[in-house]
Amino acid sequence: MHFRRKPLLDVLVSRTDGSQPGDRPGIVTADLAWAACHRPDEVLAVLESGPQGLDAAQVRARQDRDGPNDIGHEAPVPIWMRLWHGYLNPFNLLLTVLALLSWLGMDLEATLVIGTMVALSTLVRFVQEERSHRSAGALQALVSTTATVMREPVTRWQEIAQRDLVAGDRIALAAGDMVPADARLLDARDLFLSESALTGEALPVEKFVAPGPAGTPALAQRNLVFMGTNVVSGTATAVVVCTGERSWFGALAASTLDTEVQPGTFLAGVNSVSWMLIRFAMTMAPLVFLISGLTRHDWLEAFLFSLSVAVGLTPEMLPMIVTSTLARGAVRLARRKVVVKRLDAIQNFGAMDVLCTDKTGTLTQDRIALSRHTDAFGTPSEAVLSLAALNSRFQTGLKNLLDRAVLEHVDLGGGDQQGAELARKIDEIPFDFQRRRMSVLVAQPGDGLPDRHELICKGAVEEVLTVCDRVRMSVHDGGGERRLDAELLARTLACAGALNREGLRVVAVAVRTLPPSRLDCTVADEAGLTLVGYIGFLDPPRDSAAPALRRLAGHGIQVKVLTGDNALVTEGVCRQVGLPPGPILLGTDIEAMSDAELQAEAARHHLFAKLDPMHKQRIVRALRAGGHVVGFLGDGINDAPALRAADIGISVDSAVDIAREAADIILLEKSLLVLDDGVIEGRTTFCNMLKYIRMTTSSSFGNVLSVLLASAFLPFLPMLPLQLLVQNLMYDISQTALPFDRVDDDLLERPLAWNPSGIGRFMLCFGPVSSVFDLATFALMWWVFGADDPTRQSLFQSGWFVAGLLTQTLVVHLLRTPRIPFVQSRASATLLAMTAAIVVAGVWLPMGPLASHFRLQALPAAYFGWLGLILLGYGMLATLVKRIYIRRFGWQ
Repeated sequence: MHFRRKPLLDVLVSRTDGSQPGDRPGIVTADLAWAACHRPDEVLAVLESGPQGLDAAQVRARQDRDGPNDIGHEAPVPIWMRLWHGYLNPFNLLLTVLALLSWLGMDLEATLVIGTMVALSTLVRFVQEERSHRSAGALQALVSTTATVMREPVTRWQEIAQRDLVAGDRIALAAGDMVPADARLLDARDLFLSESALTGEALPVEKFVAPGPAGTPALAQRNLVFMGTNVVSGTATAVVVCTGERSWFGALAASTLDTEVQPGTFLAGVNSVSWMLIRFAMTMAPLVFLISGLTRHDWLEAFLFSLSVAVGLTPEMLPMIVTSTLARGAVRLARRKVVVKRLDAIQNFGAMDVLCTDKTGTLTQDRIALSRHTDAFGTPSEAVLSLAALNSRFQTGLKNLLDRAVLEHVDLGGGDQQGAELARKIDEIPFDFQRRRMSVLVAQPGDGLPDRHELICKGAVEEVLTVCDRVRMSVHDGGGERRLDAELLARTLACAGALNREGLRVVAVAVRTLPPSRLDCTVADEAGLTLVGYIGFLDPPRDSAAPALRRLAGHGIQVKVLTGDNALVTEGVCRQVGLPPGPILLGTDIEAMSDAELQAEAARHHLFAKLDPMHKQRIVRALRAGGHVVGFLGDGINDAPALRAADIGISVDSAVDIAREAADIILLEKSLLVLDDGVIEGRTTFCNMLKYIRMTTSSSFGNVLSVLLASAFLPFLPMLPLQLLVQNLMYDISQTALPFDRVDDDLLERPLAWNPSGIGRFMLCFGPVSSVFDLATFALMWWVFGADDPTRQSLFQSGWFVAGLLTQTLVVHLLRTPRIPFVQSRASATLLAMTAAIVVAGVWLPMGPLASHFRLQALPAAYFGWLGLILLGYGMLATLVKRIYIRRFGWQ
């Protein structure tokens, strides 16, 4: 069938604003406004969509016309633009200015070296970001969002990738779903949506099917649903009107695509350190220029030397190191079945010291099986199973493991299957987390009599009992129904408690007969019910739960269980997996607490039961207010508020849409062992980034002290600008292997918090250590080897060039670990090879044929004996300072 485009705006809307097709957001507003004001059948007719949805030819044509249903979908960035982005950072811009000044000063060699440094920084960052981009794309594909759609020729609902939706698709929505596109409702049942992503309104909005009044803004229409919002409760079907960038959300996103994203805490800290070093360089370079010029009266040489000092203080490799370390960490996490949606979340992952989690699927196997079905007093009952099965079969809202377990049990031969086949659904009241129950209205055929309409309700025990006033008695109690008085209520609760103590999750089943004339039902009908009995579910503990909890505790992470289940089930499961018993804080207790009281109680308790979504969110916020870095692991719609409130939101690939959307980290396997592996990888990544930042700051500070002292007292430059640049370049190259370094096990045992203020303290403590041995090298070259006048300055400069490069390379190993390097802690093979290569190159340069090009000269053999002593002394003093520092401040 040939699809002829009929844009709603062009065909049906009379413009009053002068907008043209394709205007944004005019076309979005007009399309949706027309759809909202007309009946569903009229919208379907214009969109050429039938009862079974679109056919394959229509889908292909609309995908070609409108593109994928993506937000912010951009054309591929050309390679030159990606290179430009790799170049564009403050350090490269500063180096470019310095290269230009060197060129204007006719120092072509310095210009070449600085240019090489810029090119190296840009190319390495470009390559790493390309790898990171490809990896991120592959990882995101693992957790792509789906939509439930009806398409010809398949006559049932099917799951497709959200990006494949087109205008005219018929979609189904249920609690927990993210709305995949802007759509017009076709039918809805108790449908409430959270539209806070678009409007900022926190309260859910109820939606209806009836046409809305003309002239009402699209966002105010109650029959439209918008991409980016999520279903809180209820069910619906809808027809897609706008997709991708033509959606309301897409229009907003298009206007903000170029808006700079605010960095997270970690990246903001890195940026603060970067600008601190730039300001340091800009302050010290003029000071070096003045001292050198005043002492030697060669202002051009002083100018070039000060530029070289500025270059030496510039950590031009910092963006590359951060990018490559985070990218490598994300790839290594993916190998451990952990997908990182936001790279700087890796730092929070490593810093996490409290993990809040539900018990289902993490402490338990997530393989729920129906174990018991009894009447209200504990006697096995097939009638209870049959009613529960009808409820599970006909409800279309939030499908969960309990419903699947009921239906699987019935399929194996339980319950009244013949009666179930004859029953038909009339209406339903979907589940929500306030009522904690759901109901279906079912027509049961009567023998020659009118159909019997029964409202079958199942849900949490306490919540179902609040709407029951009668109970169906056991056969040995005479059968029939009796009023649910205090005595019978106590007996029914005792039965539920006994099932809980067996480790079963208990759901109550109740029923009410409605007149045959009733063709719908509301929440108000959930009253005057008769309690029929209970169904009990068994979810065995995971074999890996107990060892995983021990590993998390060994790595400094407290585990707190936050669940909607009752206290008895929660306590039983936690006891089986080795969590120590303790007082349980209930949701009703939390409601009576102030924020300050909850902060104290949240720190004291590790088991929380009977919680609703807002309780979980308050607990997470209270823990954060107490100074903890909080991770939250959840996969349900009721977990979304807490996921957003946590420092690090963690979900699984099988979670509902809104939970995956709210998470920073996605686990491909719902296991605490996988989570612990991810935490260790996050800490490893953070440690390697911190190594570079510390080494760079302390080395730069020490070099500045040495240069200032040498410039004030020497009759010549301690090192020529070109030599200083080459030394800095070689040192930078040695550090490119840091992302591949290993990390000491003891550094991974505790959470790692990012503390930018500690960087300055570290710099002040370790920077002067290198200056002590720079001064020792100056004394050695001056008094031992007689390099004490300008005619022998080349020997002096060669001696400091080698000694300075080797001490800087040694500091890579000294400051990468709190232990004794090479003995108690050995670097990775990659880092060892890289630093060894730089040491060889640094010694060869003044001794080889290229020495004259860099104005260096061969050093006497006796120098290397003294050099060994200097390096040994440097290592010993640095180790001593390191131990004092650790004793006073700790390493991290």
